[in-house]
Amino acid sequence: MVEAVLLVGGKGSRLRPLTVTTPKPMLPVAGVPCTEHQIARAREAGVTRVVLGTSYKAEVFSEYFGDGSRFGVELVYAPEDVPLGTGGAIRHVAEHLQSGPDDPVLVLNGDILSGHDIAGQLKQWYADGADVSLYLTRVEDPRAYGLVPTAPDGRVLEFLEKPESLEQCTTDQINAGCYVFRRSIIDEIPAGRPVSVERETFPELLARGARLTGFVDPGYWLDLGTPLAFVKGSSDLVLGHAPSPALPGRVGEALVVPGAEVAWDAHLSGGTFVGAGATVGSGAIVVGSALFDGAVIAAGAVVRGSVIGRGAIIGSGAVLDGVVVGDRAVVGPGNELTRGARVWPGVALGDTAVRFSSDR
Repeated sequence: MVEAVLLVGGKGSRLRPLTVTTPKPMLPVAGVPCTEHQIARAREAGVTRVVLGTSYKAEVFSEYFGDGSRFGVELVYAPEDVPLGTGGAIRHVAEHLQSGPDDPVLVLNGDILSGHDIAGQLKQWYADGADVSLYLTRVEDPRAYGLVPTAPDGRVLEFLEKPESLEQCTTDQINAGCYVFRRSIIDEIPAGRPVSVERETFPELLARGARLTGFVDPGYWLDLGTPLAFVKGSSDLVLGHAPSPALPGRVGEALVVPGAEVAWDAHLSGGTFVGAGATVGSGAIVVGSALFDGAVIAAGAVVRGSVIGRGAIIGSGAVLDGVVVGDRAVVGPGNELTRGARVWPGVALGDTAVRFSSDR
């Protein structure tokens, strides 16, 4: 048996207004909650039991996933009363684990979309005799991330804070948010208080001589923390750039699920997803966007790189480019919203709840 821990307690404040009513890991990415994509990929790697570390709107997870039988795994829930950080959250779920002290426990951050080889990371953890294996990925500009340089044999050398300039970057390897822990290491994390694995647990393990290794994988990786990253992840799943056995249809320029209606002369492309009950009117153009269930794109509207919430209405002739529209919001006919605009749930364009924010 291989167990996994999914850390899904975050509020996702950077993804507002999408997360006003829905926890970030439960937002539909190409029509399926991010958590479901992660469970499906973990199951493919041999995981049979998953503990969900929940907090914000914890009931949403149990209502959707139940005991996990529908998804081919056993699911257990470990809700937090107060935020405990990554390390604290991992320690919090320890009492729900059934693994022995030397068994591996896979730990996944709940806001990462990844195509890396999970089974390969588990295999390397065994081969290395590691205490912790960290999935690492390489990025062109690592300044926004913590850096993790490794030795030729894969040993982690140190953990570096976010550098201020490219010249200060000693490596392009970053912590990609998937770990394999020896169970006994989890039990050693201090309980009942916030703990950061990046700033506290991992540096302390290195200092005492524990074996931490890096699993560098060039596969797909994306942090879904911002609205524009979220819509990119959805589009990449539909286009087939990001692999997931949970995708509810075939890959292609667009994925329209049963129950949606798209006019014959509407144009969908760029990995657009159209949810159940959504409608796209005559002559509308939708490129690289995610339309949640029941969304309405009226005739002649143009929507590019945007997320349209459940039951939201985009009026005829409206133009949206890089916009987030909350559930049941309305963008009136002929209006134009540009990159960074956010329309809060249940309001119409022109209310004070129309907000603008740059996405980084």
